[in-house]
Amino acid sequence: MIADKELDARGLNCPLPILKAKKALADMLSGQTLKVISTDAGSVRDFQAFAKQTGNLLMQQETVGGDHITLLKRR
Repeated sequence: MIADKELDARGLNCPLPILKAKKALADMLSGQTLKVISTDAGSVRDFQAFAKQTGNLLMQQETVGGDHITLLKRR
């Protein structure tokens, strides 16, 4: 996954990965992509809901080892 910006949210529990992603997306231009790496298993479902609520596009999600990787595209 290639992204314009990467956010390492490993070790953070809900809702911190979402809050940090929201802040990072606010500083990005429309169409740019944000890669979020989290160790919180709940973040997978949280980012799905976050994308629906905010209008940002959830492009991809995958789990590699204990890392949950989410790729979001700024609306």
